[in-house]
Amino acid sequence: MAKLGVIGAGSWGTALAILLNENGNEVTLWSHRETEAEQIRSTRQVSKLPKVRLPEAIQVTSDLEAASAQKDILILVVPSHCVRETAKKMSSYVEAGTVIVSASKGIEESTLASMTDIVSELIPQSEAAVLSGPSHAEEVAKGLPTTCVVGARCEKTARYLQQIFMSPVFRVYISPDMLGIELGGALKNVIALAAGIADGMGYGDNAKAALITRGMVEIERLGVRMGGKPETFFGLTGIGDLIVTCASMHSRNRRAGILIGQGYTMEEAMKEVNMVVEGVYSAKSAILLSRKYGVELPIIEQVNKMLFEGKNPKEAVSDLMLRDNKQENPLLPWEI
Repeated sequence: MAKLGVIGAGSWGTALAILLNENGNEVTLWSHRETEAEQIRSTRQVSKLPKVRLPEAIQVTSDLEAASAQKDILILVVPSHCVRETAKKMSSYVEAGTVIVSASKGIEESTLASMTDIVSELIPQSEAAVLSGPSHAEEVAKGLPTTCVVGARCEKTARYLQQIFMSPVFRVYISPDMLGIELGGALKNVIALAAGIADGMGYGDNAKAALITRGMVEIERLGVRMGGKPETFFGLTGIGDLIVTCASMHSRNRRAGILIGQGYTMEEAMKEVNMVVEGVYSAKSAILLSRKYGVELPIIEQVNKMLFEGKNPKEAVSDLMLRDNKQENPLLPWEI
């Protein structure tokens, strides 16, 4: 049995806490607000997962030291834009050699750092790893079959985490490509916004299939240029996560996109969804990365213009459809 701290009591953090508790581990769940922690302790429920009951064995606290100190593994599950602040606060409590698994999906806008980059920078005595894949919290918390991938620099660490997370309903693969895993997990949220916008505008399956396919090309194009491996982007954290995020109503990014496609502003859509819409934060980071690495990202560029420049979605779609004629795969040779 391992001693685990889950840092973040949102829907995903709660789902992982339940999974890890059922796997026989000693789990502490941290909320950044004492009022929320007290509510969870008294009702054994989290507002974002109203039909799920938290097992009594899971300790709930708002004390970051109690959640972070003397733990074998810490799972960081706060919104991506809160990772730096949270890592800075917990750094002094983390013992040397503690494994910190990032389950937050995003790229920091101000530095273009990944979540594990931030952990390694601010908590250098720890060993950073990542968990990602097509895994809606609502389904994981109910024990529905799910498959994810763990990334770590050391194979021994990856296999250790694989054993910790693995269960009859939660299958875990391992990979050394941490960068690819994190980029796939962050960038798919931007494409899911685009898919949701198309749904909100009343476009059909053809449009969504095109967005998923060409969106995957953009993710892989940027990811490989940055050093990720092509195989990663066509695996669980790439195409797998992209499909589920673009297709499911569990996806807050898709739901926000639907509202924008129906005429809501970005701010109104985020307020209506009432959960963190990571794609809004990742969209800016993605376009900055595209400029830094000289990579063309037409779908992500149009998403940015709709989110932050007030561009009409119909005009954005028209601009995508009327781009210069292209060959689908320029690397394929012609016989004649």
